[in-house]
Amino acid sequence: MKKEIAKKSYKVPFLKNVRRHWMLLAMLAPAVIYMLIFSYIPMSGIVLAFKKYQYAGGIYGSPWNGLDNFKALLVAGKLGEVTRNTLLYNIAFISLGVVFEMGSAILLNEIGSKWFKKIAQSFMFLPYFISWVVVSAIMFNVFNYEKGVVNHVLNFLGFESFDLYNTPGAWPIVLIFLKLWKQTGYGSVVYLAAITGLDQEMFEAASIDGASAWQKIRYITIPSLIPTMVIMVLLAIGNIFRGDFGMFYQTVKSSALLQPVTGVIDTYVFGLLINNGDIGVSAAAGLYQSVLCFITITICNKLVKKADPDYALY
Repeated sequence: MKKEIAKKSYKVPFLKNVRRHWMLLAMLAPAVIYMLIFSYIPMSGIVLAFKKYQYAGGIYGSPWNGLDNFKALLVAGKLGEVTRNTLLYNIAFISLGVVFEMGSAILLNEIGSKWFKKIAQSFMFLPYFISWVVVSAIMFNVFNYEKGVVNHVLNFLGFESFDLYNTPGAWPIVLIFLKLWKQTGYGSVVYLAAITGLDQEMFEAASIDGASAWQKIRYITIPSLIPTMVIMVLLAIGNIFRGDFGMFYQTVKSSALLQPVTGVIDTYVFGLLINNGDIGVSAAAGLYQSVLCFITITICNKLVKKADPDYALY
């Protein structure tokens, strides 16, 4: 019976379906138009990656140069370095981000006092709204070698000054800390909403059976958050080869000493455009980055789909 109904609905003409569901399509139209204007139409600029850009000819009038822009990227010798940095940083951001975001959401949910929960959540959410420019200025005033607060305190206690901006090895820890500090409050909102939507009867039944707070978290809350976690991780993996340009550029600036440790694809593309003014090579680097992101999310989504189709994005 269901198959017959499905077949009948499938044979309904397209225009009749449009007339029947015109209100839903009208509600969808702004999002479709937005995606077309800002996501699909700009994709035509990909041709720049295969052209020698000339201002007189513009995007479509410039001459083709095949794969010369990609060859220039490989000859420069930094593409592998920035790709490795971008991948490793994002792996750290995603893995630690899941732990901190889910953990903070669970802790907030366990707080009994409503006013304290709201205050704590507000303080956790606040860093998300602070610009990286402001964060960079604060860091410079705190860690500056000559006039920084940290070095003043160290000197007062009898220790030597610490030059953060000339110590490349310290920056992975600094950048990971800054990222977690800024994103944890915002990311925990999704998990907190998921916890709020859980069936409270499960927790009541567990309490009646004598389960402790930790047992309820371990056997009810965390397993129930796995679908949300998988979706959030998949969405993050889609940008695993994209660095947070604001963070990497503003905090590190253009220090050549720190670039081998802190340079990512985004800052590399920006540097190519600003320093060399070669739009074609910059476009090639951007296309390289986008293709890597697409391949990664496709592979990960297929793996998740094989494990459990309900958790897949598409």
